[in-house]
Amino acid sequence: MGSGDLADGDSGDLGSRIDDSAAATPSELARTADAHWLAAALADSRAQTLATFAALQQALAATGRAIPALAQFNPPLWELGHIGWFQSHWTSRNPQHGRGWDADPDAPRMPAPHAPSGADADALYDSSNVPHATRFGLPLPDADGTRADLAAQLDRTLAMLNHAPHDDRALYFHRLVLLHEDMHHEAALYMADALDLALPGDALRLTALPPPGPALRFGPTRWRLGSSGGGFAFDNEWPAHAVDLGAFAIDAQAVRWAEFMPFIETGGYDDPRFWSAAGRDWLGSQARAAGAERLPAALRKDGDGRWQMRDRSRWQALDASLPACHLTHFEAEAWCAWAGRRLPTEAEWECAALSSAPTAFRWGDLWEWTATPFVPYPGFIAHPYRDYSAPWFGSRPVLKGASFATSPRLRHPRYRNYFTPERCDIHAGFRSCAPDREAPARAR
Repeated sequence: MGSGDLADGDSGDLGSRIDDSAAATPSELARTADAHWLAAALADSRAQTLATFAALQQALAATGRAIPALAQFNPPLWELGHIGWFQSHWTSRNPQHGRGWDADPDAPRMPAPHAPSGADADALYDSSNVPHATRFGLPLPDADGTRADLAAQLDRTLAMLNHAPHDDRALYFHRLVLLHEDMHHEAALYMADALDLALPGDALRLTALPPPGPALRFGPTRWRLGSSGGGFAFDNEWPAHAVDLGAFAIDAQAVRWAEFMPFIETGGYDDPRFWSAAGRDWLGSQARAAGAERLPAALRKDGDGRWQMRDRSRWQALDASLPACHLTHFEAEAWCAWAGRRLPTEAEWECAALSSAPTAFRWGDLWEWTATPFVPYPGFIAHPYRDYSAPWFGSRPVLKGASFATSPRLRHPRYRNYFTPERCDIHAGFRSCAPDREAPARAR
């Protein structure tokens, strides 16, 4: 189905059919599949978690380094224990796990079975009550003890699934903990990338994009934003609601370095016209040597003045065909202002992703900043994991899509990611958008 099929009329029913037609994708299965599929997915996610943790241990040992105590990072050993704690807290220890999104988050938890490490998991790994600044100094169990705890905890979760009915409430928390673990796995990968830690055997990389083709054009329409129907959805995706969109033209793929570099080379970083007030404040806060150019975090020039990009543990010649990555929201906004365009809203992005032919709107190369602030949808009700969405409303923009490091189980077009606008350690870039002044008026 091409973009022209959505140019006129109400797209609400179309959105439902699109969701149903994607039921075979890993991201739809993670939200709708039965207990048997979830059990296999949980085991797969845990295997990935443990393999990446081992690779991080190896990389840190090889370099003699430790993870810096920065706000965007957690100690890998703490992350490992937290993943297991979170899963048991919401499944095997949760007396209301069968109530799903209506469960009381404060219901007293069942005591944790004896763990091989003997650790007090609640005191160590509850992210709601263990301040971030303390996590680097906690008396954590060693890696072997933590892995033993995780193995015992996963066995209990899988045993529960042996008797779970195919019911959205009964499977709600199992789907939540699966996607939670996949999120933490991606966080470990972008942390390794940000710290130039080479992970053995890790072949995840950005993929080159072709030269950009024509923008995709959409006439005025009413789009149903958010999730609806059966299965799992995060609380910030609910409730689905209608959004009126004006005509717009959106890039068919993310902006590449080939398109971004002219902004740098024509002095865009030093021209205040292209930067928001917050963007100018951010630029002013960036430490740099006297006379040094302002540049994206992933770029530099070598001694001969040739452009290089950072690729994990090494710098290499810039490949201009790659998506422009490790950009902040401020940089994405500034490039759009320079180019006479803007960032898409999340509704425009979602409309284009879900109503275009799969080959027409390319997404999934990297997370994409949007112009939409992360705020609740009208009628929002927090789900039992209270700290997932509500504490972050209003403080960061929405990102859509997925990155090359994102688990296929998380690659859902209605998923709302959110980071603070100055973050450049994540695998994030953008595509641009503009009003389509030549589109026909909406059919009545």
